[in-house]
Amino acid sequence: MGVHIVGVSFDAPAKNKVFKTNEKFQYPLWSDVKRELALAYGAALTPDFPIAMRITVVLDPAGQWVLNYPSVSVSGHPAKVLADMKAILAK
Repeated sequence: MGVHIVGVSFDAPAKNKVFKTNEKFQYPLWSDVKRELALAYGAALTPDFPIAMRITVVLDPAGQWVLNYPSVSVSGHPAKVLADMKAILAK
């Protein structure tokens, strides 16, 4: 299974480009100024939600949800996602 990592922000593309460069992100940072993705995936409760809630959603190649983390803590979260993915892929 191929893995694609994408970040999503409510900021405009130009602002995201600067942020991505400054933070040295190794993956795309998409702009969701209308909050359409955030509403669909649970990172915003309303179209005027001020900031995106930090969540992680893992989709399979068909776009189906494989894992969902509705609340993300920076500490330990990447290791948890990787461990969960290894368990799924081992099946």
